[in-house]
Amino acid sequence: MRRQASKDTEVELAVRRLLHAAGLRYRVEYPVPGMARRRMDVAFTRAKVAVLIDGCFWHGCPQHATQPKANAEWWRDKLNRNIARDRETTEHLTALGWTVLRFWEHEDPNEVSARVKAVVDRRLAEQAGR
Repeated sequence: MRRQASKDTEVELAVRRLLHAAGLRYRVEYPVPGMARRRMDVAFTRAKVAVLIDGCFWHGCPQHATQPKANAEWWRDKLNRNIARDRETTEHLTALGWTVLRFWEHEDPNEVSARVKAVVDRRLAEQAGR
């Protein structure tokens, strides 16, 4: 499991390239305020938009998640803790006024970047209109 990339995965890089090409600027691996050792994959700090791209196995994708047979109880507990941590992080960021966008690694990077751009543009327009 040591070889599993925890950041800069192929999907993350593809999404970031598309966002950059669309003219958006962002922070990578940005710390979640008030939560030690938790990071956003992509953060738009001015717009307060957090983007998290979750791996299907590690975060319990309803379509692609699998349950290991060896040491099954340990893995079930581990993966359930990951899902609970994701929920807690989302709730924390939302309480701080962030918009949290979560995507699965199997989603099309073009669609992901288009949805992110739309939300960032909307949030920035809302802030400008205040």
